[in-house]
Amino acid sequence: MAAPDLPSASRRWLAPITAIFCTVLVISNVSAIKPLAIPGLPFVLMDGGNLLFPISYIFGDVLVEVYGYAQSRRIIWLGFVLNVFAAGAFSLVALLPPAPGWEMQDAFASILLQTPRVVLGSVVAFWCGSFLNAWVMAKMKVWMRGRHLWMRTIGSTIAGEGIDSLLFTALAFGGVWPLALVGQVIFWNFVLKTGYEILATPLTYWIVHRLKRAERADPFDVNVRFSPFRLDG
Repeated sequence: MAAPDLPSASRRWLAPITAIFCTVLVISNVSAIKPLAIPGLPFVLMDGGNLLFPISYIFGDVLVEVYGYAQSRRIIWLGFVLNVFAAGAFSLVALLPPAPGWEMQDAFASILLQTPRVVLGSVVAFWCGSFLNAWVMAKMKVWMRGRHLWMRTIGSTIAGEGIDSLLFTALAFGGVWPLALVGQVIFWNFVLKTGYEILATPLTYWIVHRLKRAERADPFDVNVRFSPFRLDG
């Protein structure tokens, strides 16, 4: 069956899930400015956004599975707009003159005054990765007739996180960081984000199961128009 627009009675948990999804996105984009080395594993390099960003893909899978692609598409656009808004707000605050006597302007600006490349890499990677993740998740649900949730969540994450890791790191830091560092961060970002999803599979199953019971919804996106530029279902 096609995925109809869900009645309000089937959206009781949609608002808090949307809030978590969007909050994780904004925090991750600020955290991603710093490259990290894993203690005890100096060869494992990633950006700081990896600490939280994979959670957005877990909830992205939950949104498609429980509420359908069309609803997920609206929330992805909301996250996109909020990312741009946050980047603009941080830049404005960092550029405004500090109050007399405040001596942390340089440190504040160095963290929050993201370059246009970082902002571009962030929003492009999020947009492409999130929509690819949602599309793969929705299509696989139809193809598999709702079975093998673990295969769908991991498969969609491999696709979405792969393009996200490549685009963000290349667009934001290519030519700024050494090429070897860029390649390492792309590789380890992908490996760690995918591993995060695999380890979180039992949690994803639990959330999906509870939400489907609470919302009484299990949409299949059979006749849905998958263009990311539609907002009307």
